[in-house]
Amino acid sequence: MKTLNILNKIGILLLAIATLSACDADTKIAKATIDAKSGSNVSGTVTFTESNGIVTMKAELAGLSKGNHAIHIHEIGDCTASDGKSAGGHWNPTNKNHGKWMEEPFHIGDIGNLVVGEDGKGTIERETNLWSVGGKDAKKNVVGHAIIIHEGPDDFSSQPSGAAGQRIGCGEIIRK
Repeated sequence: MKTLNILNKIGILLLAIATLSACDADTKIAKATIDAKSGSNVSGTVTFTESNGIVTMKAELAGLSKGNHAIHIHEIGDCTASDGKSAGGHWNPTNKNHGKWMEEPFHIGDIGNLVVGEDGKGTIERETNLWSVGGKDAKKNVVGHAIIIHEGPDDFSSQPSGAAGQRIGCGEIIRK
């Protein structure tokens, strides 16, 4: 009786491990390491995690002045220019006007404003099925684009970029 009970528990444990392993196999991750631009001290990471068709983005940044700073996905994954302009304009594969996250109209690269405290640190999270990590649909795939942090806030209306000022941080989005 005890042997059967132990075998049942082992079977349940192996099934749980197999289930968790299968879940991990479906998770895709991409990351941008933010480098300082335009003489700033910005640093941090932006991580995109896709699971079951939903992408969660989490930006964790430091070295910023207190207040709001715009954060966008830009079209080119190139941060070689000292002012970040090698990343091109906002990523806008659906050809919509610039706007506020999830309020029409907005383009797919519009993330919003990062709120930064006295300590110079800020985080922002987004969750959507409008992005993918390494997917075949170029209108959704974030990999190969860049994250740009701006010196000021996004006003959500000025075209094409929200009048957010200089690019003070840049990181290429790379699949992990």
